[in-house]
Amino acid sequence: MNATMTTRRRPTLPLLPLLMLAALGCSAPASAQTDAAAAAHADHAAHRAHMAQDDATESAADAKPAAVPGASLYHLKGALVDQDGRSFKLEQRRGQPMLVSMFYNSCKFVCPMLIDTLRATEQTLTAEERAKVSVLLITFDPARDDVKALKAVARQRGLAPGHWTLARTDAGNVRQIAAALDIQYRQLADGEYNHTTVLLLLDGEGRIVGRTKKLGAVDPAFQKLLRQTIRAAGNAKAG
Repeated sequence: MNATMTTRRRPTLPLLPLLMLAALGCSAPASAQTDAAAAAHADHAAHRAHMAQDDATESAADAKPAAVPGASLYHLKGALVDQDGRSFKLEQRRGQPMLVSMFYNSCKFVCPMLIDTLRATEQTLTAEERAKVSVLLITFDPARDDVKALKAVARQRGLAPGHWTLARTDAGNVRQIAAALDIQYRQLADGEYNHTTVLLLLDGEGRIVGRTKKLGAVDPAFQKLLRQTIRAAGNAKAG
């Protein structure tokens, strides 16, 4: 009986063992190393593209409770300064719902779109409803966004004084506020910023009750939640 000789194909090394070999100081075949490097590069590029798309625009509504229910922004005690040079603390905003976000003045694309979306959302309200909610924008960039720069933004964008507050604070307070709002940011070598772009809704006690990353158009779910929050605040005062 004749035995049949079978030639088996050598399997390609998967990525994980390659990484383990590298960590141990061992060498994998050159072709396998090339394949692994290409795969890692592709994964990294895909991750960066996904993060950029998520931060710039998000098509679906994300009106949902904060990650830490019940946490209030008003427990932060640092002072801020508005576009008119007036000092204030966040807790002074207690008692009325507020739309909040973070931006910086030299941002050329996403931040102007953020302001336009906030304004469009506000304009869906009646005059009576608008009187019961305020808007707060805090800069990531206190080094460049001084009172004069904030005042210029408010004037150029036609943001109603007394209703829209553009504010700056020191770098430490910026970090605390961003963490409380679950906003991530990072300054780049050229002085610009990578940052989460999001609109947040606080209730009268400074608790996050909704958020949306949809830009360029009003988010219907977020707008509905805004109206509900305004009504609830009015009912609480009446009661």
